[in-house]
Amino acid sequence: MATPALEIKGLNAWYGESHILHGIDLSVQSGQVVTLLGRNGAGRTTTLRAIMGLTGLRKGSIKVHGTETIGLPTHRIAHLGIGYCPEERGIFAALTAEENLRLPPKLTAGRGKAMTEAELYQMFPNLGERRQSPGTRLSGGEQQMLAVARILRTGADILLLDEISEGLAPVIVQALARMITSLKAQGFTIVMVEQNFRFAAPLADHFHVIEHGQVVESFPAAQLPEKQRVLDELLSV
Repeated sequence: MATPALEIKGLNAWYGESHILHGIDLSVQSGQVVTLLGRNGAGRTTTLRAIMGLTGLRKGSIKVHGTETIGLPTHRIAHLGIGYCPEERGIFAALTAEENLRLPPKLTAGRGKAMTEAELYQMFPNLGERRQSPGTRLSGGEQQMLAVARILRTGADILLLDEISEGLAPVIVQALARMITSLKAQGFTIVMVEQNFRFAAPLADHFHVIEHGQVVESFPAAQLPEKQRVLDELLSV
């Protein structure tokens, strides 16, 4: 079997004295869309942040295209081809949409092909129309599109997306779903944390349910119907 794009074994992570992840194990093949499910506070976002080296102490193994990253600083991890889109999006309010888009440097070691501005404006027509608008003038959906587009311009081939559909209008959520389908067809690897199950279900190839900092269920999309009852129990508030 080919080397996974992302392979995590026995991942423990802390914020200060708080032990959040307790032995996360998961593997993502190149070109897959994987969704992390779970209740709020289960450790899904911390898993993404730990992959990027944005937590405190980390123990275990995180391999990106076969390269061990557990001891690397965040900027070195990013240069292996990982782009992280946090829930808060991180748009610079004083910069225009175009300036935000041009801000991150292109990766030298990443395996992905950096998209051009023209390609990104074709994928996100709203951004093309609003390219001279300040970040504060963009709608929530436009800010989300810009946050993803900014990663694609770097040449990252593994995307970590945290709650990208949260709080957005249905028409924007549909546009994001089309975007993920398009990126998957182009060979991108995507790991999503998503509360909107209706959004994630038709997109993902594989699901991992996280509870109390551990993966408690893991199954391919084909098993989703038979796992629905278990999911209802695990994800109910």
